[in-house]
Amino acid sequence: MELTAGHWMYLIGTCVIIFTMLFRQNVVVPAILVTFLVGWIYSGSFSFGLQTIFNASLTAAGELFNIFLIISIMTALLHSLKSLGTDEQMITPFQRVMKNGYISFWVIVFVTYSISLFFWPTPAVPLVGALLIPVAIRAGLPPIGAAIAISLAGQGMALSSDYIIQIAPSLTATAASVDVGTLADRAFILSIITGITALILAYLSIRKLILRPSSEHLLSWNKIESSPNGAKEETESIPTQRSKYSTLFALLVPGTFLIIIVYMILAKFSDVLPSFEGGSGAALIGGASVILLIAATFFKEARSSLTNVSNHLVKGFVFAFKAMGPVIPIAGFFFIGSGELAASILGSTSVEETPSFLFDLILAGQSYIPESSFIAGFGILLIGMITGLDGSGFSGLPLVGALSGALGQSVGVDPATLGAIGQMGAIWVGGGTLIAWSSLVAVAGFAKVPVMELVRRSFIPVVVGLIIATIIGLWIF
Repeated sequence: MELTAGHWMYLIGTCVIIFTMLFRQNVVVPAILVTFLVGWIYSGSFSFGLQTIFNASLTAAGELFNIFLIISIMTALLHSLKSLGTDEQMITPFQRVMKNGYISFWVIVFVTYSISLFFWPTPAVPLVGALLIPVAIRAGLPPIGAAIAISLAGQGMALSSDYIIQIAPSLTATAASVDVGTLADRAFILSIITGITALILAYLSIRKLILRPSSEHLLSWNKIESSPNGAKEETESIPTQRSKYSTLFALLVPGTFLIIIVYMILAKFSDVLPSFEGGSGAALIGGASVILLIAATFFKEARSSLTNVSNHLVKGFVFAFKAMGPVIPIAGFFFIGSGELAASILGSTSVEETPSFLFDLILAGQSYIPESSFIAGFGILLIGMITGLDGSGFSGLPLVGALSGALGQSVGVDPATLGAIGQMGAIWVGGGTLIAWSSLVAVAGFAKVPVMELVRRSFIPVVVGLIIATIIGLWIF
């Protein structure tokens, strides 16, 4: 297809968004403006350009609503568990095994990773921060060691794969036009490789700082003033009173999720059960979570349970739109780059007649692109890391997904592999391991350590982990 003025406007818009991210600015307004300009230039109509802004966001919202729904359900479930005191109860047993600093580091990693897989790192930080960090420090683990364990296991390894809820892989796969399950599987493997590498290197770097168990460590740590950013707000949300049913749900909730995981594994790797397609796994988790939400709310207070379930869901949707709302106009712009989605945005009746701006640009420049999987893989990784500079980690996923889908065929690499690599770069950097203005500030606040010190100690382990994961990903996939 011959490149038009609309193609060049799309290319300029993509560059504008990338440069905006480099300057650590929010990209929502640039995304909206360049969407308008692409629509205007493509159609030659100013009014159609205005319509394109709305249609792009509407199409993106329709494609991504399943993501908002699962976030809302899981957040609502967490609120109901907090009202029972179950969230604390699920962590308390781990305090008994934290005998020294060496064990404490890996216990914090395991607990943070487990919680973050199901509820995202947001609730993992206040839970682990309030309940396990003091125990770990008394056992001899330095505060910086506890902070590193939380950030690498939660904001890094768990969030970058997002394997259970599958919000991140859904964003990336939708933009890349590949199967969500395939991309999620590859992202999970790459996240484990990156996470294990980063955690081992980080552990070795702080191992000499681990001291013998003593209450003096905790007394000294308690004298340090907490960071005002993030920690205070989240600490207030932790309940102090437990219901008599908290133990029941402390066993029931993880038990239910464990059964679902086993079911999903059997369905994927054996012929005993029918295989899952697309987002079926997330749907199963979501449906089970709704039943657990209703049960937990009923046991808390049966008379007001109907109202409380509704209130929890409302809180869940509020959180979901606060967390993911800005992604909609950004995704809308990058969805214009895909012919299939662009057809609904631009009002075309035929996908074949609709320009696929990003794919057309890649094809036009194919002769200038080195046909090297190595260059393509690390190029997507670098772009993902750049998009993570905004401190979100998720806003850049539509970009790396769209680029992966367009570039994959040109260089002979499966777009799902490139998408998974780009997802690693975006979330490991922006999700909260290397960006001081991200949720990492809450981790530093709970551990009472300087956030820049946390970034400095995490930098080499994370970058080395991403490089190794990219090489292995290109090799085995």
